[in-house]
Amino acid sequence: MNFDFEKIFFYAVIICGVIGLIDIIFLAHKRKNTNKKIPVLSEYARSLFPVLLLVFSIRSFAYESFRIPSGSLKPTLLVGDFILVNKFDYGIRLPVFHTKLFAVSEPKRGDIVVFREPPTESRDLIKRVIGIPGDHIIYKDKILYINGTKSPQQFEKYTTDHDDDLAPWLVEQKEENFLGIKHGIYLIPARENDDFDVLVPEGHYFMMGDNRDDSGDSRYWGFLPEKNIIGKATHVLVSFDTITHPVRWERTGSKII
Repeated sequence: MNFDFEKIFFYAVIICGVIGLIDIIFLAHKRKNTNKKIPVLSEYARSLFPVLLLVFSIRSFAYESFRIPSGSLKPTLLVGDFILVNKFDYGIRLPVFHTKLFAVSEPKRGDIVVFREPPTESRDLIKRVIGIPGDHIIYKDKILYINGTKSPQQFEKYTTDHDDDLAPWLVEQKEENFLGIKHGIYLIPARENDDFDVLVPEGHYFMMGDNRDDSGDSRYWGFLPEKNIIGKATHVLVSFDTITHPVRWERTGSKII
């Protein structure tokens, strides 16, 4: 089940604020004359309101943490990573309604971005920006070409990946030089090539996972509308191995590239 914590916090702030305001305007002066105690509901509402408002403001306009639930960005991000997402880098947006109030910067090729999955926006996803508006993208023989520029790949090693049931399969781990951004990718030798040739329309982005043959991304659900963007992933806060459960200390605090 996917919880919309933004709406939960929003309604909690509104409810506590309304209850507290009613108490201050209509009830507080009556208690002062009768020496009655503040009702428990009003006390909790007035106490929680500033805390909820602060948390809601930070989550909405500054930073938010997300947990990586799948392996679509392996080996860059692993299942169990808790990441920090910068929510003001791409512009200040109105909470809940997601209307951009003013722009700060735009997503760049190579950025790892959290967004609401199109077209339903029923869950949050995280992928790498491969193409920005106007880009011509070719993916041939599992190699990316951006506006005619090839993204070279260097083989590193063979390793294994697995599904939720821990059924393993062989993957190639390579280093891709994506327009000067060097990062790891996974390729499944047994998987057929998924070639395509697209032009990114205005107001949209083309997103892909680094786990190239095991990622549900723009190849399947289309281009990402700019309005769906939540923020830029910047650092791994902490990481837990979801199978054995120890903390991956070497990943804690690492910058996401």
